Amino acid sequence: MRSLSELHQSIAACTLCPLSQTRTRTVPGEGPPQPKIMLVGEAPGRNEDETGRPFCGAAGKKLDMLLESAGLSREDVFITSVVKCRPPENRVPTLEEAFTCKNNYLFEQIKILQPKIIGLMGRTAIAHVLENEKIDLEKMHGKILEKNGQQYAILYHPAAMIYNQKLVETMKQDFALFSVKK
Repeated sequence: MRSLSELHQSIAACTLCPLSQTRTRTVPGEGPPQPKIMLVGEAPGRNEDETGRPFCGAAGKKLDMLLESAGLSREDVFITSVVKCRPPENRVPTLEEAFTCKNNYLFEQIKILQPKIIGLMGRTAIAHVLENEKIDLEKMHGKILEKNGQQYAILYHPAAMIYNQKLVETMKQDFALFSVKK
């Protein structure tokens, strides 16, 4: 198995899907080498594409607030996305893009990092990581599921708070799951 550094070098050089032709930078993810908690979002946005860092735009500010509410900081968690390159116009990644990236990179990241729990933030992350399109986010958020011996927390994407302020307290409660896992 490759080291995390070697895997991230492979991500930086990736040309396996069309997203490689439109990206500025890859966004492999960042965090401690042995995190108890890993967070997975959908895909990098404009700010992430420019900096190469995950969740550094408006959704990142919301994520920081959620982590703080659970007594955590970015230094405590590994943060990444299903796909490692920004889809044009911030569209949802295609099935091919997500399949290529998760099978070549994301699942290997999980094996290397071996987190206690993985927070799946939003429908795209939930559907692709659990390989289950039928999970109802409204009913399942804040719950922990287990698959193949790995625990997964079902979460709204931090950007949801930007569009729906009523979700703030709900999402803080959901992130409180992590305060017992640190």
